[in-house]
Amino acid sequence: MRKDFFKVLFIISLSWMMFGQSKAQALLSDANLSQLRVAEDSLSAYSDSTVAVKDDVERIAYNTMFVKKLISALKTPHSFHFNFDSLANNVTFLKSPNQAFRIVTWSLPFADGSYKFYGTIQLATKDGSLKLIPLNDDTKNITDDNAITSQKNWFGARYYEIIPVTYPGKNPYYVLLGWKGNNNKTTKKVIEVLSFDKDQAIFGKSVFEIKKKANNRNRMVFEYNKRNSMTLTFDKQVNMIVFDHLAPYESNMEDNREYYVSDSSFDGYSISYPRLYFKENVELRNDASSLDELYSTPRKATTLLQKGKH
Repeated sequence: MRKDFFKVLFIISLSWMMFGQSKAQALLSDANLSQLRVAEDSLSAYSDSTVAVKDDVERIAYNTMFVKKLISALKTPHSFHFNFDSLANNVTFLKSPNQAFRIVTWSLPFADGSYKFYGTIQLATKDGSLKLIPLNDDTKNITDDNAITSQKNWFGARYYEIIPVTYPGKNPYYVLLGWKGNNNKTTKKVIEVLSFDKDQAIFGKSVFEIKKKANNRNRMVFEYNKRNSMTLTFDKQVNMIVFDHLAPYESNMEDNREYYVSDSSFDGYSISYPRLYFKENVELRNDASSLDELYSTPRKATTLLQKGKH
C-alpha cells in the first residue's frame, strides 16, 4: 500500500516537473536567453581553468572570477530556469522536483589533496528576481559531523542527486547525495538532509535509523581509501538509497578509514516519512549508474533486489 502511494506520488511529481519546465522556459525572453548563453561560455572557461591550473593561488583567483560572473549571470531575470548545461562536468545545478529551489555546488581542489566547497541555493521567485542563500563551507571548524548546521556553517559537498521526502500536511525535507573529497589518503561521500525554516537553510535532521542504536543520526558520512570507489545512489523503482558497505581490508585496521574499502556487499535506506529505515544486504543489478561515473569508478549496479525480509 505504501509502495503504491509513493509510486503514484512520483508519477504526479514527474508530470508536474515536465509541465513546469516547458512553462518555465517560456519565461526567459530571447534577450535574456542570449545574455545567459554568453555568460555560460565565460563561466565554462573560468571553471575549466580553475580545475586545470596547478598553482593554488591561480586556482583561487579563477574561482573568484567564476563566483563573481555566476552571481552576475543569476541576476538575469528568470535565470532560475536556465540550466547552465555546459558547466555539468565541474558544477552541479540540482533543482528540486517541485521547482521551489535549486542548489548549486562545486569543489575547489588544492595541491595538498584537500578541497574547499562552494555553493548557493537559488530560490524560485514569481517575478524572476534573484533570491540566493549563499553556502559557507565551514568543514574545517566542524568537529562533529553529526551536527545540525545552517548555510553559515555548511558541511560542504558537491551534491549530485536530490530526493524529496514528503507527506500530506507535513513540511517536506530533501535528501542530498554528495561527494566530499577529503585529503590525499581518503575520500568521503555524504547523505545530507536539507530543510528550510523561513529563509534559512537547515542541514541535518534526525531521520537516519542506525542498526542496534537507539538514536537516529542527522547525517551519514562515509570515509574510505582514496583509491577505492564507492556506489551511493538512489533507485526510484524501490524508493531506496543504496550504498557500498565499507570495511577494513585488514582486521587490525578497524576504525582507520585509510584502510576501508567496499566489501562487495550493499546496504540501503528505505525512503519513508518521517524517517529513513536502514536495510542490510541489498543486491545491485543491471546497468551502472551514470552518476557513479562522475564521482567513482562505475560499477554495474542500479536496480535493487533485497535479500530476505527486514
